[in-house]
Amino acid sequence: METQSETPQPLGRKLLRLIWKGTPFMVVLLATLLIILPLGKIILAKKTDLTEKQSKETGVAKPLTNVITMELIPAMIMEKLSLPGIAKPWVFLEIVSEIKGKVVDKKAVEGHHVKKGDILAIIDTSDYKNSYDAALASYEIAVSSEKRLAALVKKNFVTQSQLDDAVARVKTSKADLENAKLALSRCMIRSPMEGIIDRVHIENGTFLNAGDPVAQMLQIDQLKIEVGIPESDVDAVRKLKSFDMTVDALEGKTYTGEYHYLYKTTDSMARLYILEIKVDNADGMILPDMFARVQIIKKQDPQGLSVPMYSLVSFNKETGVYVEKDGVVRFRPVTTGFQDGWKTQVSEGLNPGEKIVVVGHRIIEDGEQVNVTKTIRDMEEITQ
Repeated sequence: METQSETPQPLGRKLLRLIWKGTPFMVVLLATLLIILPLGKIILAKKTDLTEKQSKETGVAKPLTNVITMELIPAMIMEKLSLPGIAKPWVFLEIVSEIKGKVVDKKAVEGHHVKKGDILAIIDTSDYKNSYDAALASYEIAVSSEKRLAALVKKNFVTQSQLDDAVARVKTSKADLENAKLALSRCMIRSPMEGIIDRVHIENGTFLNAGDPVAQMLQIDQLKIEVGIPESDVDAVRKLKSFDMTVDALEGKTYTGEYHYLYKTTDSMARLYILEIKVDNADGMILPDMFARVQIIKKQDPQGLSVPMYSLVSFNKETGVYVEKDGVVRFRPVTTGFQDGWKTQVSEGLNPGEKIVVVGHRIIEDGEQVNVTKTIRDMEEITQ
């Protein structure tokens, strides 16, 4: 059998066939390039515009933060307590009857001012006068008998023993006379002090036993203001001599009192030590049991520096304020002390004349340049 060999194809035909097969790919590639190239130009143009815009924006300066500063001026600052107090009479006395009997003349009148020794009431004296007269007669007889027996002893008509008995009777009868005289005097119920009669418990005809109340008296020309002092403040209060207070019932009228006495024991429940403050009340305006608000100054610094409590900020775990100088703020750590209302004492870290930021301090940073819109010397000036 005879084998036939394939006739070799010309080179041009092979190339033509290769081009024909690759035409679809070339068409797709060309279409892709026609789409991508314009899109890339658009993206590049937008990126260029954005870069230019950002470049222009960064060239514009950031506006300065507006702040208000306060100049530090030495002034009196105080740590104060405001505690409630109750007005009490300087002397409160319940007058009672020392004997029994019927009231025949009531002289005490509520609200009247009386002096020591003035008669408040009279008890029927009939029985007590009779007892006094009887005791007086017995005493006179005993004295007469003693004199007679003393003369007879010298003549040996009576014994010394009889005379001694007579002397004893004189002493006994004299004691009875003194008791009768004292009881008779107690029929006149007198004021034991100068003061105001606040209450009267009797009327004419009232029968009294010994110890029954007659009247209630007060001394209020000076008063005691009683204030409960917490245990933690007792030491500070001991060192004080005077106290300012206001009385709400008198439209907030202010009084100054003096240290009088600090109780040595506490209220069993609240553990408060009662402080008595002596207050002059010559005009009688303050009445017992009125409410008073007592200001107790624990500490004071006559030339102290203070900052508003809310101006303090924390930075790097330190407490301080922003100090402004030549339009630039710097954080300054400070050492704080006691409080005086909205003010905080600064014992270290600041100097008189320096200016601290009191408004805007929460939105600034250390080293930032700021715009000072106002400088004040007192916080009340902020609203002006």
